[in-house]
Amino acid sequence: MMIVVALGFVLGAWCLQQQSDLPSITILGVLALSVCLVGVVLYRHIQHMQKHVLIHQKFKYVTYFVMATFLGFAWAALFATYRLSDELPKGWEQKSITLVGVVASLPEATERGERFTFDVEKVLTAHAVVPHHISLNYYESFFQKSQPDTPITQRFHVGERWQLTVHLKRPHASYNPHGFDFEIWALSENIRATGTIRNKSGVRKLDDFVWRPSYIIDHVRALVGQRISQALTDKPYAGVIRALVIGDDSQILQEDWNVYLNTGTNHLMSISGLHITMLSGLAFALTAMVWRRFPVLVLKLPTRKAASVFGMITALLYAALAGFSVPTQRTLYMLMTVAVMLLLGRKLSFEKILSIALLVVVLFDPWAVTAAGFWLSFGAVAVIVYASGARLAPAHWLFSAVKVQWAVTLGLLPILVVLFGQISLVSPIANAFAIPLISFAVVPPAIFGSLLGIDSLIQLAQAVLSACMTALQWLAQLPFSTWQQQAPPAWAVLIALFGIVWHLLPKGVPLRWLSLVCVLPLFLLKTQPLAQGVLKVTVLDVGQGLAVVLQTTQHTLLYDTGSRFTAQSDAGNRVVIPYLRGEGIKKLDGMILSHDDIDHVGGAPSVLAMLPVDWMISSLGNQSELLQSAVFQAHTPLRYFHCFAGQTWVWDQVKFEVLHPAIESFENAEIKDNDRSCVLKVTSWYGSILIPGDAEKRAEYWMLEQDASILKSNVLVAPHHGSKTSSTQGFIEAVAPQYVIFTNGYLNRFGHPKPLIEQRYLQNHVQIYRSDYSGAVQMVFNQHQTPAVSAWRKAYPRYWHDQYPE
Repeated sequence: MMIVVALGFVLGAWCLQQQSDLPSITILGVLALSVCLVGVVLYRHIQHMQKHVLIHQKFKYVTYFVMATFLGFAWAALFATYRLSDELPKGWEQKSITLVGVVASLPEATERGERFTFDVEKVLTAHAVVPHHISLNYYESFFQKSQPDTPITQRFHVGERWQLTVHLKRPHASYNPHGFDFEIWALSENIRATGTIRNKSGVRKLDDFVWRPSYIIDHVRALVGQRISQALTDKPYAGVIRALVIGDDSQILQEDWNVYLNTGTNHLMSISGLHITMLSGLAFALTAMVWRRFPVLVLKLPTRKAASVFGMITALLYAALAGFSVPTQRTLYMLMTVAVMLLLGRKLSFEKILSIALLVVVLFDPWAVTAAGFWLSFGAVAVIVYASGARLAPAHWLFSAVKVQWAVTLGLLPILVVLFGQISLVSPIANAFAIPLISFAVVPPAIFGSLLGIDSLIQLAQAVLSACMTALQWLAQLPFSTWQQQAPPAWAVLIALFGIVWHLLPKGVPLRWLSLVCVLPLFLLKTQPLAQGVLKVTVLDVGQGLAVVLQTTQHTLLYDTGSRFTAQSDAGNRVVIPYLRGEGIKKLDGMILSHDDIDHVGGAPSVLAMLPVDWMISSLGNQSELLQSAVFQAHTPLRYFHCFAGQTWVWDQVKFEVLHPAIESFENAEIKDNDRSCVLKVTSWYGSILIPGDAEKRAEYWMLEQDASILKSNVLVAPHHGSKTSSTQGFIEAVAPQYVIFTNGYLNRFGHPKPLIEQRYLQNHVQIYRSDYSGAVQMVFNQHQTPAVSAWRKAYPRYWHDQYPE
């Protein structure tokens, strides 16, 4: 019964997260009252059905499941309503606000400064309203001049009370198909505004430390992290050791994450339930060994009960050191349940223990159901429990381990395909040696060395990890290491889950071998290819930047790649690659980099490193550092050419034309990079789109002089994000678009698009889309008279998204 209630409650919480609007408090009250009344009626009805045992049992399960689903929905809605009420009013965005509060998290080092969460205690600016928990960026360049390559010193520490002057925004980020939704993550972390620290005179430390339990825990984590950094100065994988000991994975390099993802070992490289269970078990065994030696203690408290208490305390301390991530919460609640049952002298099945943990996690955090870690951690344990109870008979430990690994690999297939769009084919081999090495030869010495201050133990853990990484890197580089898969439809996922459950049933179940056929749609289904002459265009939401994917029947072109955010993060690996994988695109037939601006080419190295590209054209000079770096990191040998007016090609009866720059412009050093932008026009049977990059007035005038008629297009991506230096009246009249798309960041520092430019398009009767308001914009040029346009925020709204004018 417990598992039925837990699953129903989780389903209700998940259903709430799919809503575009929250139900009102009145509706929630009526719903809760109705559930209670129906529950009373059904309970009495169930009592009268007890003589029909089978019907009674099934009816009871269905009743409890439905009631738990409604309660889960209502509970999650109440949580969301309360949290959303703590918000930054739009009128106070980007205004100077002075406030007092406490640094509430371990500051994360960035290229330009630090990032940390901040608990607001007092707002000093009159009439300003600020949420209680916010995320702040500190940029050192605002406060002092520093030489290039000079290490940035840490200015803020957890637990310190500061007076700060800040500029804040409501939580907002890019929103794309198959992409990460920052806004729900921020809501789940209770981050209700983001911003930057401004005004040097308004920054003042008030107290060195505020003594509160959460700050004390994070202060200990910071000290342990410093010990690790000192012991592993300039050594590789120090960030992984930090992640394994204190749960801070911010210093793991992106290339290392790629290795872990490609080998299916990413679950090992941060504190997981396996590590907590191991340490708790070790504490249990040591306590039992010592406790038995003192009969007086045994008489007061039996050995098993004493050992369970110390095991539970160890698990609690390690979970606190890890920052209480979802995998650690799951394991902690299960271990606490076991300990409490031992103390009470009662027994519970593992299914009930897992159900209690599942229920408690979602009770405390209804947004956990939106996190990949929730489904992976609970899914893995559920598969092991189900398979061990249903099919895996006692056998040699090695044979049992292989069967469990097979069950977990098979059971997590649908989740991995949905969440990551790829499956590691070398995962069983990688985990076979990585799990014991990381769990027994890396984690214990790293933890004890960090807590006891023994550098040699930390260095031993790092040496073992380095050896393990060498093997993982070799596996990750194999051509068959991963299987890339486009996002499957929901029905294919459900059928696959049914087949997996069927396959893991005991031997003797009829036609069990046929169960794997149910998994095939997950991998064999492909999107219906576009017809000849049809064009699909996706203008991705990359913030202040540009990235456009153009697809024909058998070809894909990427125009620009968005910006670079940090050394480890750019629009290429955060937006472009997830979109391409989700769409089942395994290679690019071509790539165009319009010009040498970081917001257009910053993601190129990541795209080229992670996906085969046949050729690339751009206006970048041959000596461009970014170009040389991108070509060097390319997944496959790359053909590179300059773009210039007159280049044309046809793919699947769709024509591609480069209209700018003039080939002579590369010899004129006075021409700005913006005015060397590669301007692309794409014409299908049913319409056309013009993509001018950051072309400004000079480039627009040149194209008008060459042939104004060729500019006419149904859709225009606004030149230079709507800057006042572009979109001249003559250019707009020549293009005569039905739609214009501004690709700009939310409340960007440039003020793009300029109101004057927006008004100019409106006066020319052009419908406007803005990526900060609409998210990604998709359009299909097919047999309809106008392009079928879809704005992602409007097509897939969620209650945590702000609503913007159309």
